[in-house]
Amino acid sequence: MAAKIKKGDNVVVLAGKDKGKSGEVLRVIPSEDRAVVRGVNVGRKHQKQTASEQGGIVAKELPIHLSNIALADPKDGKPTRVGFQVTEDGRKQRVAKRSGDVIDG
Repeated sequence: MAAKIKKGDNVVVLAGKDKGKSGEVLRVIPSEDRAVVRGVNVGRKHQKQTASEQGGIVAKELPIHLSNIALADPKDGKPTRVGFQVTEDGRKQRVAKRSGDVIDG
């Protein structure tokens, strides 16, 4: 099945401790049905000092399940489902179900 959420998309969190937050998808992990979103599901890790990096507590984004995020509608920024449409020249493109706007250029 084609990817409904891709790297670089703006998404809204639907469930969990960060419900309502939005951010950009940094990476998608299709094998685990998860995505890493900027500023969402941030965990703190105690990191030991090395020769190249300083030690301390480092914040990093952790993966969130794809079922808990939805694409932000390009028109109003609210969560929307994604559909697909085939153009006259045979290309398949993503469409926001909420407004009908084309997501990909």
